[in-house]
Amino acid sequence: MIYVVTYIYDSHRAETISELRPRHRQFLADLHERGMLIASGPWVGGSAGAYLLLATGSEQEALDLLDADPFRQAGVIEERSVQGWDPVIGSL
Repeated sequence: MIYVVTYIYDSHRAETISELRPRHRQFLADLHERGMLIASGPWVGGSAGAYLLLATGSEQEALDLLDADPFRQAGVIEERSVQGWDPVIGSL
C-alpha cells in the first residue's frame, strides 16, 4: 500500500533544518534504495513542509520508519500525519 506522510516543519528552527538537511536527505535516499520511499520533497512557495510517499504494509510501519529521520529526532517537525493513498489514474 502507498502512504502519504505530511511533515510540517517548525519555521523557527530554519538554521537547524539547514544544518540537518544533508543527513535528512541521506536517510531518505537510503529508504528509497531499500524500495520503501517512492518520492519525497518540500513544498514550494515558502511553506515549511514536505510530502513523502512510502510503500509499506501499514500506516504505523510508515511512521515507524520515519522515526529515525534526523529531522524527527531533532524535533524540527511540528506536525506529522499519514494517510493511505490509492492512485487510480497514472503511474508511479
